[in-house]
Amino acid sequence: MIFKGILFALAAFGLYATHDVVVKTLGGNYSPIQIVFFSTLMSFPLVTFMLMNDRTQGNLLPVRPVWTLLRSASATIAVSSAFYAFSVLPLAQTYAILFAMPLLITLLAIPILGERVGLHRGAAVALGLIGVIVVLRPGSAELSLGHLAALMAAVFSALAGVIVRKIGQEERMVVLMLYPMALNFLVMGLLLPFVYHPMPLLDLGGLALVSVFGFAAGLCLIAAYRYAEAAIVAPMQYSQMLWATGYGALLFDESVDSATLTGAGIIILSGLYIVFREARGGQSRTTPVLRTRSRAATSMSFRISPMLRRLRVRGE
Repeated sequence: MIFKGILFALAAFGLYATHDVVVKTLGGNYSPIQIVFFSTLMSFPLVTFMLMNDRTQGNLLPVRPVWTLLRSASATIAVSSAFYAFSVLPLAQTYAILFAMPLLITLLAIPILGERVGLHRGAAVALGLIGVIVVLRPGSAELSLGHLAALMAAVFSALAGVIVRKIGQEERMVVLMLYPMALNFLVMGLLLPFVYHPMPLLDLGGLALVSVFGFAAGLCLIAAYRYAEAAIVAPMQYSQMLWATGYGALLFDESVDSATLTGAGIIILSGLYIVFREARGGQSRTTPVLRTRSRAATSMSFRISPMLRRLRVRGE
């Protein structure tokens, strides 16, 4: 069973990496605003089909409207920032910065969830942030808008994840899924006339692939969490660095420099320590990193946890 969970997790993050390759390819010709708008538009039928099975009673009004709006805004900023970063930075460098998300979740859980971070996890966060500085290497390399966008994607993805931990038990799955997508669609739609370029059919097909890959990866991730514990599935996200290195070399003539490798190694080690520290129990009351199960920064990222809860109820 555990082996199946690992395989599904590796498949999920492989699909996510391929999703990001398509985004990077399209990003060379189109604004992230246009890419996010159309990939979100094409995701609505997939999400609607999934939500047809949601038979919980209620309406589409959020129970916690302020938190829901903040989470939706955070997701919108994270997606557009990540898409821009993938478009202008090497894949491996973008992933290295995005891997800081578990560290940021640990920090944001303190004021939002009332989480207590002890010496060990605090030291891991500090070490991981040093790793981010190593990747960015300020002073020795020019920092670009792409680096800022990757940092913003990590910060706002973490914020969106922590907010879901706060309100996820109260809000319906349909609210958690549709509000961020609707805000993405609205904001990007308002900005679209300023950046729009006509797209040939092949590029429209690429946008459809972005939605399909994101959806399929989410389903694989659900399967992974059904077969294996979060402490086993979560570290599999770092396999994306291998995909990034391979895709970058084969498709974009990218190479991974020593600073990126060193910084990414530090960030990954600190993230793994936090995951295993939470998994031990007694060290974290809310285990915010392990419970943030959906992959960040995709145009169509449905919530994994509500789906898992429904599947467990059916299995009982």
